[in-house]
Amino acid sequence: MQPSLRYNMPDLRRRIVEQALFRGAELTFANKDYLRTVRAILGTLLETDTLPRDATVAALGIKNKPAAAQIIAREPGVAAGLEEYAWLFRKHGLKVVLKKEDGDILNTGDALVRVEGPQSKILTLERVGLNLLQRMCGIATATKRMQERASQRCPATRVTGTRKTPWGLPDKRALHVGGGGTRRLSLADGIVIKNNHLALIHRDEVRAAPAAVIKAWEKQRRTRFIEVEVRSEDAAIAAAREFTRLKKAGGSRVHDYPCLVMLDNQMPEDVRRIIVALRHEQVWDAILVEASGGITETTAELYADAEVDVISLGSLTHSPRAMDLSQRPA
Repeated sequence: MQPSLRYNMPDLRRRIVEQALFRGAELTFANKDYLRTVRAILGTLLETDTLPRDATVAALGIKNKPAAAQIIAREPGVAAGLEEYAWLFRKHGLKVVLKKEDGDILNTGDALVRVEGPQSKILTLERVGLNLLQRMCGIATATKRMQERASQRCPATRVTGTRKTPWGLPDKRALHVGGGGTRRLSLADGIVIKNNHLALIHRDEVRAAPAAVIKAWEKQRRTRFIEVEVRSEDAAIAAAREFTRLKKAGGSRVHDYPCLVMLDNQMPEDVRRIIVALRHEQVWDAILVEASGGITETTAELYADAEVDVISLGSLTHSPRAMDLSQRPA
């Protein structure tokens, strides 16, 4: 059995991970970028769904009599998207009463929200509102479940999403509600050097990775973190050595600056072997290690066993399972 590395993953490493990759607390309606994104997405969805009219409401002669409805959970999960739902419905003149808050645990039969207003508006807005809640609740639920499973194997390992976010910032908000990391909110947040970047520097990854780190380091004061993606043990060590050298040269000013080495599409046993090698080379303390690429809910536990600092999964947002919710008359 491999020796444990957990004593080398203190709270400091977890704090640095969160400093770099966890920015969900910023995604509120007080954030102009977030408000603009939510307005654009929900406005487009509603416009394409309801223009020029709701033919069913018109055909049945449904009037604007006062009515009320509730959104009910048909399975357990995590509540997310409630503020966005309330913003949409209030914008169209309906009264919204939240029965839960983002992050609350939902049981089957729980009411998330009650909405009151004209019958026609409640019916016309129903599907866009449900799509929003089902998606965000689904992402938050999967993220929480993934983080809990990883933590059982290694308490210091943190789960994050990736940039594979079709809905952009609302997807990242849902990751945050589920306890996961958002990674970059925009390309300006951090320097992430991927294989396509490395290929422009040198055909040999072992030579390209440290060269890219040197170039990126000149701009580190403007970004939250630097990360380089590698696909071999030699390249991981080469990048980590360069990060170590640069941090030593920078002294206390950059001691806690987040520097990540992403091990892309590596098997869990290979990830652990590389982590052991990084420790042996005495470059482990200067970096954080992320596992990414093709990771599933089942295999995530194996990467946590390898005791990486970060597990990132595009599946949390690019193909989340929608939570089963329904709208019912109240």
